[in-house]
Amino acid sequence: MYGDGSRTKLNSHLLLWPVAILAVGLGLGFIVGAKGFLINYIPEKTIETIAGKRLPPDGVDFSPVWNAWQIIDDKFVPAAVATSTPIATTTKASNDERVWGMVTGLAGALNDPYTYFLPPAENKQFADDMSGSFEGVGMEIAVRDQVLTVVSPLKGSPAEKAGIKSGDKIFKIDGLETKGIDISVAVRHIRGPHDTVVTLSVLREGWTASREFKVTRDVINIPTITTKALPDGVFVIQLMTFGAQSPSLFRNALREFAESGDTKLILDLRGNPGGYLEAAVDMASWFLPSGKVIVTEDFAGHAQNIVHRSRGYNIFNQNLRMIILVDRGSASASEILADALRYYEKAEIVGVPTFGKGSVQELIDVTPETAIKITIARWLGPDGKQIPTTGLIPDVEAKMSDEDVKAKNDPQMDKAVELLK
Repeated sequence: MYGDGSRTKLNSHLLLWPVAILAVGLGLGFIVGAKGFLINYIPEKTIETIAGKRLPPDGVDFSPVWNAWQIIDDKFVPAAVATSTPIATTTKASNDERVWGMVTGLAGALNDPYTYFLPPAENKQFADDMSGSFEGVGMEIAVRDQVLTVVSPLKGSPAEKAGIKSGDKIFKIDGLETKGIDISVAVRHIRGPHDTVVTLSVLREGWTASREFKVTRDVINIPTITTKALPDGVFVIQLMTFGAQSPSLFRNALREFAESGDTKLILDLRGNPGGYLEAAVDMASWFLPSGKVIVTEDFAGHAQNIVHRSRGYNIFNQNLRMIILVDRGSASASEILADALRYYEKAEIVGVPTFGKGSVQELIDVTPETAIKITIARWLGPDGKQIPTTGLIPDVEAKMSDEDVKAKNDPQMDKAVELLK
């Protein structure tokens, strides 16, 4: 009997502890941070300060910065101003812009596509995104090999409807060249009010030239989980993101699976760009004994490594057969979950190589209005190896062509079902 008083027969041939799935879930605490990043630990360092302000580090010569600042004050004339009237180049607003530009360059000097500075407008925009809905085209982007790349369009989003796919390379946004563009700047240009249009120049693997996609912006509500029962005892759970509510929603989906009488599970992580680490750990715990290593955060000596282990819900027995579907849009937490379940021989992976995001980011305030998103650690799988930047290689390769998409065929799902028969 469930907490709501209903009585349902569970699949005892599949579950080790049929009641565990009812008792565990919403009451469990898990740590969350900004969307797509986990705030587990902020390494504390002793930094000399005067009146609460940090001093420049020893051995760093800041004189070129101040020399350049003075030259700008003394010499700069905006080219677009057609007047001989003296113009004040030093104002509070202009000084702030210079400082934000310097911090942007400082973050960019690390040559890490996941580390960047968020000035006031971009930081507010990022905070607005945390509400779970925003206006835009609905896709996750990143810089890969210095090229603006689509990690994944969200299911049902304007980007997906327009034909944007994981792995697409964006070379222009409304005519603006994206070579060397800061990720926050790219987001600002792609985002916009609903019912407005953004034109993206996209190059896809196999194309000889870029093509233009006109995407009409809309209000984006981030989806989470869908379930579907297929013939021959196959049950599908599609997980679109690892959000704050994902653990409880996943628990409900597993309950539905257990009640269905099916013993074959397909976990569809295609197009899932990741999210909260703790959500991935919680989900893996349904299939693993207590204490099994799921993932380790390696701080490279800056702090003690953090090992995330299974919480030991482990409700399924050896009768469970599971396939995990992945593609180039499967990243971060998706890769952690898939890697762990494959390592412990709980599932096979089917599809194409994943995105390859083996690092941890944290959002840290620089000022009350600005922040820096910075890589603070690397993901190490249960085998102690970093998730490769080339992505996880599936056990069974199954591709999906543009023609398949147009014809609404799904050869990857078909392959997963075939393997479970």
